[in-house]
Amino acid sequence: MLTITPGEIAQNLFHGYLVGAVGPRPICFASTIDENGKPNLAPFSFFNIFSSNPPVAVFSPARSGRLGTTKNTHDNVKKIAEVVINVVSYNMVQQTSVASGEFPKEINEFEKSGFTPLPSVKVKPFRVKESPVQMECRVMEVKELGTAGGAGNLIICEILLIHINEDILDADKKIDPRKIDLVGRMGGNWYCRASGDSLFEVVQPGPNIGIGIDSLPKSIKESHILTGNNLGQLASLTKLPEAEKVNSYKASKEFSSSKNTEQIHIEAKKMLDNKQIEEAITLLLAYEK
Repeated sequence: MLTITPGEIAQNLFHGYLVGAVGPRPICFASTIDENGKPNLAPFSFFNIFSSNPPVAVFSPARSGRLGTTKNTHDNVKKIAEVVINVVSYNMVQQTSVASGEFPKEINEFEKSGFTPLPSVKVKPFRVKESPVQMECRVMEVKELGTAGGAGNLIICEILLIHINEDILDADKKIDPRKIDLVGRMGGNWYCRASGDSLFEVVQPGPNIGIGIDSLPKSIKESHILTGNNLGQLASLTKLPEAEKVNSYKASKEFSSSKNTEQIHIEAKKMLDNKQIEEAITLLLAYEK
């Protein structure tokens, strides 16, 4: 493995490894305003939500890696402690990139990128009309992590109001991940799109804790056919099937004593890939020696 100690390679190279390894990162499209009422709009991918009660989001406009200077967004929130965080969907990502340019402070990025400013309800900065979700925030704290190029500035925000375009909601008034069509930031110039086949479900354990991989028979755990994801599916079961169910399968016409372990595991993998977890574990246990 390549092992790197921070500070022992050029900062821009180390930055590249970090953003290449940690992703996809959600994008905070931050709208701020200076003390003279001049709007600013810029995207940042060092961003996430960190609490729902109180509702808190954090993003970090880092210092310029070349010059060590702070971003207009950082300067603005230190004077007017308010920001609107707009999420970025696929149909606005190219325009959002335009707003990331290092424009002089007097330039209005709304105009440069062609986005439509909307008046906010509780804060002074404008919302972005084209964004499917807009969060009006009060800046709770700005934590500056350093003064060198690449140093982050954590802007900790309390969400006061959230606006959601109803076109992205499902029948239960929840955000449909297929409709919101979000994008995420990768390393370099790369992005990814959360849509189509890239979306998949993983059922969370909740109060029903799974049996764990350590509870599976050795031949299943050491399978050369079943993947780590397949083992995770089996480990999510709250219990193994009763002996009666396994014996019933062994007595059925589907059971064949001539099948070898590889054939069984290939068959079980197909079941697991089709989310037939109970059927797969029953099959596997039926052929356990």
